[in-house]
Amino acid sequence: MYKQTKTMTFEPNPVTTEQLVQHLTDNVGTEVGCKDIRESAKTLKLSYTTACKRLKSYKSGIGKWNLTIQEIERAYEAPAAKKKANYVPDKDKTYVPFGNYTSVKKVISSKKFYPLFITGLSGNGKTLSVEQACAATNRELIRVNITIETDEDDLIGGFRLVNGDTVWHNGPVVEALERGAVLLLDEIDLASNKILCLQSVLEGKGVFLKKIGRYVKPANGFNVIATANTKGKGSDDGRFVGTNILNEAFLERFPITFEQEYPSAAIETKILINQGCDKDFAENLIKWAGVIRKTFFDGGVDEVITTRRLVHIVSAYQIFGDKLTAITNCVNRFDEDTKQSFLDLYTKVDAGDDSEYTNDNVTLLEDHR
Repeated sequence: MYKQTKTMTFEPNPVTTEQLVQHLTDNVGTEVGCKDIRESAKTLKLSYTTACKRLKSYKSGIGKWNLTIQEIERAYEAPAAKKKANYVPDKDKTYVPFGNYTSVKKVISSKKFYPLFITGLSGNGKTLSVEQACAATNRELIRVNITIETDEDDLIGGFRLVNGDTVWHNGPVVEALERGAVLLLDEIDLASNKILCLQSVLEGKGVFLKKIGRYVKPANGFNVIATANTKGKGSDDGRFVGTNILNEAFLERFPITFEQEYPSAAIETKILINQGCDKDFAENLIKWAGVIRKTFFDGGVDEVITTRRLVHIVSAYQIFGDKLTAITNCVNRFDEDTKQSFLDLYTKVDAGDDSEYTNDNVTLLEDHR
């Protein structure tokens, strides 16, 4: 005769892992041991074995648990902190290579860790050459504009509040390290001593993220390039206000320094023509800028016309349709005497003076000084 037996059912303990963690945190803290878990398990009517299994991902050592580990890992893996996008710059069809472009491109294409320091006057294509070298070699570029306020949090990363949650965000340095990208530190000579947090990075050794206890090694291809208007020794003539004297140990970590000059007249003419400028206007602008630059380097004037400003003038001409108006609008940033001397000089060049560097033109500028 078949005898029906009573089946015993076991109800799962309703206490969740989150509740167990919260109970321990509230009563003990984030660093707990075996005794703490036994007491909490007893209070919550859990077996010690079950409690230990629930806390497996929090274990930090023999008989030790750290209740913050998983929270930090969740924050680090949050969607807002993950890699996004493609940072390869777009190719500029109007770009004309010059100066140190070829050398910079060789270093970037080698994927060898070899930090570069590029110095030169403003507006002469330092940053653009790095950008276009990366575009030509299909390398990702992460650019950081350095200021006196730039600190470790800006560079390395930190926790951010996103939709009410505290989420770890990689800084541009960590992002470049992990992606094997080129890190461009633009205007590095504006930095304070806080930039020294990059010492290990400039040695090719990566960086330790103290806030989340994680070490980031540089991926293959990672490199650092810095641009500056000075050589990191400050600005003696006061032209570049805000530039600082950089730590010698920091500068020593850049194996080579490239000095970027303004392009030749032929190259600069091609740059302006590529921007849509007619040949006659381009040649007059180059002659005009050439006289000003010679006078500047001889100490005759305090301002200079950069390649970037010539491009601005071409763009202004395309907008306003008048050459002198375009030039005037683009030299209005200078003091009145300098502005007027530059305008008078262009009028003379435009009238047909085909000498690139005449004594009369130099005298004209110096007389306005």
